[in-house]
Amino acid sequence: MIHDVLARVTDRIIARSAPTRDVYMAQMRAAGKEGPARAHLSCSGQAHAYAAAGPDQANLATKSAGNIGIVTAYNDMLSAHQPFERFPELIRDAARAVGGTAQVAGGVPAMCDGVTQGTAGMELSLFSRDVIALAAGVALSHNTFDTSIYLGVCDKIVPGLIIAAQGFGHLPSVFLPAGPMVSGISNDEKAQVRQKFAAGEVDRAELMAAEMAAYHGPGTCTFYGTANTNQMLMEFMGLHLPGSSFVNPNTPLRDALTVAGTQRALAISHLGDEYIPTCDVLDVRAYVNGIVGLNATGGSTNLLIHLVAMARAGGIILDWQDFSDLADVTPLLARVYPNGLADVNHFHAAGGLGFMIGELLRGGLLHEDVTTIMGEGLDQYTQEPRLKDGVVEWVAGPRETLNDRIVKPLSDPFQATGGLKRLDGSLGRAVTKVSAVKEDHRVIEAPARVFHDQEAVKAAYQAGEFTGDVIVVVRFQGPKANGMPELHSLTPMLANLQARGLNVALVTDGRMSGASGKVLSAIHVCPEAVDGGPIAQIADGDMLRVDAVAGRLDIMDATVLDRPVVTADLSANAFGQGRALFNNFRAIVGSADTGAGCL
Repeated sequence: MIHDVLARVTDRIIARSAPTRDVYMAQMRAAGKEGPARAHLSCSGQAHAYAAAGPDQANLATKSAGNIGIVTAYNDMLSAHQPFERFPELIRDAARAVGGTAQVAGGVPAMCDGVTQGTAGMELSLFSRDVIALAAGVALSHNTFDTSIYLGVCDKIVPGLIIAAQGFGHLPSVFLPAGPMVSGISNDEKAQVRQKFAAGEVDRAELMAAEMAAYHGPGTCTFYGTANTNQMLMEFMGLHLPGSSFVNPNTPLRDALTVAGTQRALAISHLGDEYIPTCDVLDVRAYVNGIVGLNATGGSTNLLIHLVAMARAGGIILDWQDFSDLADVTPLLARVYPNGLADVNHFHAAGGLGFMIGELLRGGLLHEDVTTIMGEGLDQYTQEPRLKDGVVEWVAGPRETLNDRIVKPLSDPFQATGGLKRLDGSLGRAVTKVSAVKEDHRVIEAPARVFHDQEAVKAAYQAGEFTGDVIVVVRFQGPKANGMPELHSLTPMLANLQARGLNVALVTDGRMSGASGKVLSAIHVCPEAVDGGPIAQIADGDMLRVDAVAGRLDIMDATVLDRPVVTADLSANAFGQGRALFNNFRAIVGSADTGAGCL
């Protein structure tokens, strides 16, 4: 029996989405009825597609057991995507072994917010999601594939790939992760060094040494930010193989899972034994399961934008209230940095996603009756992979936590609710994440200090201007203003102010990183300042209230809303570091609460 709130939210989304979802599904069914795409290509077209396929040419020409289109986000500048260099060869070999074929259909860009944080390049970050979707769409447009494999991990990459996969929703999709890097120094130690650097207590050499000790090898960063939240979602939503999200790169099990994923992609193609198109996997129940997973794990706030955009690509309309209502009944079952001291490797060892899915299923907080790439039922995702004679087999996962400081059972959660909250009030709509915010910091009423960019905040901090309780307002950071960059580089100094005993909060129409945590932050404020939202009427000294308990975001003096709207010179956002190429994106982008999309 599923929880009544889960049922009500699901029914609400189904009703809200019916017109757009019905149109989408009709389009996908029509595409699916045409059968394997290669059968409709001319002989000349097929010859072009197979010319460089070498030993696979004959199989491609006769359609054999199916052709996999690989869309890859490989590059060797980013640790999370570097392991994908080896994947196409593994996939091709695995496909040949069962009579199939595989081709790299195309590559998509993969940028890292950790590299561009605090720089102009970060202003391209959110837009890169839609670029990735477009690039993947071009890759698959050759119409020579019977099924697809997606290789991507990080912040905008997985959402962009999901948007594309739904555009080709008649094709099956298997997402293969690369896995997290092995653990380095603790995330807490790294954060302490960052705060000391912000306070001027250590030099840049010591900061650099700490950062290099944390980010030290191939694989995803080990904190629970957006990249690892993406991996959780792919498992909760049924697009990964069970238990595969957090297996380290370049290990025998990781390679065997890549082989198993290849076999599964062929098995569920039009030419396989059980056709499972992406449109059947990513239905409303899958998205509700993903939102529950987001809350139960204390995942990244970035997904309150990305999940909305991802769902819309499949005709499903999500609202931030859906997230908030599900958060109210979903206990927090994991403490992974920044919500705790453990990293994702510790989380995986403690029982990880399989244990959590089992707990949530038994508590009626997940839809079990879903279609996944493994077939019918989410219960398969309580299993974990093991190697036997070099081949993956799945065995029952743990039904008890192996470390209750990291993962808790449903009967004894870390906190009763998931920590994501929609905020409404006279200052507009926003979201907050409080899973790492102490209870005595979850309601802040204080005078505003208003800035138009994060560099001005840093300058004020360095000048010692923050001496009392303060709500720092950083506006003109929304999608239309400058692409909605993350403001994570403000975290160390705001945490320092809070550590001095000040009541501190952040209010912004921009984003915070998936690693944001200890300081109360009202983010994604809508309407954004450039659209004339109330955030553009605030002045220094105005009393504001951020209340994550009641879900309120308010200006305490209503006369503030009688002021003219402040404007800002945003011309500098239009050039440099590739920004000129994205002027059209800024002109057409939607609001954060609708997914901040351009497609």
